[in-house]
Amino acid sequence: MVEPGDKGSDRLLTLRLQTPDGPATLVSAYAPTLTSTPEAKDEFYSNLSDVIRNIPDNEHLVLLGDFNAGVGADHDSWPYCLGHFGVGKINENGQRLLELCSFHGLCVTNSYFQTKPQDRVSWRHPRSKHWHQLDLVIARRTSLKTVLLTRSYHSADCDTDHSLVCSRLRLHPKKFHRTKTAGKPRIDTTKMQCPDKVEEFAKSFVDALSPDKQRNSASEK
Repeated sequence: MVEPGDKGSDRLLTLRLQTPDGPATLVSAYAPTLTSTPEAKDEFYSNLSDVIRNIPDNEHLVLLGDFNAGVGADHDSWPYCLGHFGVGKINENGQRLLELCSFHGLCVTNSYFQTKPQDRVSWRHPRSKHWHQLDLVIARRTSLKTVLLTRSYHSADCDTDHSLVCSRLRLHPKKFHRTKTAGKPRIDTTKMQCPDKVEEFAKSFVDALSPDKQRNSASEK
């Protein structure tokens, strides 16, 4: 379910959903390119930081889109933001993005899955023909276990020079504890395996049905 009040801008679009595991906020981003002015980059990351700050820590958060940032593969320098399967080298935009992720406790999920090399990139430079990983899916580090897979699909026709990047999430529904209703009483048949118990039961059954017992019972009434 989409909640009212979702807001957007030229570069950021926020969508809040109600899921079985509680509210989840998706932030679609289109970051400035590497050749954009520092002022444009500062404004974008300032606005993105404000959006993240206004989302409660206990809610699911997913940032996705074209970040125009090369975050590289230096897991040792960014152990809380990058996995072991990053691509390429970090650039200026990647530095900005990783600093934001480090500040807000986020991680780039693309770098956490050992997929084929072509499944880790999403855009090919028109002149150099080199592939880059610019389209990212970012989640809170505390929610990383809910991300099952993030990879690119080059066969999808999206009318763009970027390949489709998909991420699968698993949200656990909340458990409701209900009081169990009382079940029907069950006859304990295990005593039938004891000969003494069987004989005792048969004798009491015969005595209860004897004519003398029935006459005494009728006279008492």
